[in-house]
Amino acid sequence: MAAQTTVPPSLTGDPGRRRRERVIARSLFAAALVSILVSVGILYSLFGGAFSFLRQVDLGLLFTTGWFPRRDLFDVRTLVVGSVLVSVIAMAIAGPLGLGAAIYLAEYAQPRARRLLKPILEILAGVPSIVLGYFALTWINPNLVQSVVPGTPQFNLVSAGIGVGILVTPLMASISEDALRAVPMSLREAAAGLGARRITTTFRVVVPAAVSGIVAAAIVSVSRAIGETMVIALAAGAAAGALFGLNPLRGGQTLTGAIASLAAGTDQVAGGTYSFESLFFVGLLLFVFTLLLNVAGDRFVRRFRKAY
Repeated sequence: MAAQTTVPPSLTGDPGRRRRERVIARSLFAAALVSILVSVGILYSLFGGAFSFLRQVDLGLLFTTGWFPRRDLFDVRTLVVGSVLVSVIAMAIAGPLGLGAAIYLAEYAQPRARRLLKPILEILAGVPSIVLGYFALTWINPNLVQSVVPGTPQFNLVSAGIGVGILVTPLMASISEDALRAVPMSLREAAAGLGARRITTTFRVVVPAAVSGIVAAAIVSVSRAIGETMVIALAAGAAAGALFGLNPLRGGQTLTGAIASLAAGTDQVAGGTYSFESLFFVGLLLFVFTLLLNVAGDRFVRRFRKAY
């Protein structure tokens, strides 16, 4: 008598299930495609407008005494220096504060304290930037800046930088804490087994092990500081024009602040021949600035990343 053969089950699955999976895959592909097309459209508009502006304007006007679009003076150094000054001041505030808060929450805080403090930190991250701009204008400047340096004008880059620093501190703290908590506990236990004190373990073992994540947090924070607009607009003067200078104790202009003024078409920029077209050029500068920062940071993180 011949043995009965068993028919193996089909591996293709239910036809209805295969149709649903195809629909899901095509929907996800469409979402990715739309995102790419939107990005390409933005870059095309940005590059096209910027090159059109550069073809029409005298390139010598890009290096004059200041940024005054109404008079067709487009000194890019004024905007770049203003953005760098505000970002440096902001990171001088957010770096130590954010990293210190992250180390405390990850290494020293009791679970109850961490559950209490972490949401408070996240609430600070949710404060609207215009509120912090008003705070910088009405409290930081008169009570901190002008009390230390009497005679400082009401609108200055230092107050704006401090306000932006407060704004990005929660971001710096949150990402750094995640990086510190991702360090394996076995490293801490090994250090403790060798007799290392807690502070030694923290700064000689845990922080170096999480340096790639901490640098990533700093890069994200710097990008956030460069892209901030409302605090700059309120505390630094919201001026459409500014003279070139390296003194942060005076009013100034940044890349994002200039874009806001140009896009709003205020009286200070209306009337210039190429004032609106320069918006695309400033946007391209901001894009290149941020791209270079992210590429450099990504290379650093890849080089020093440690896998456990």
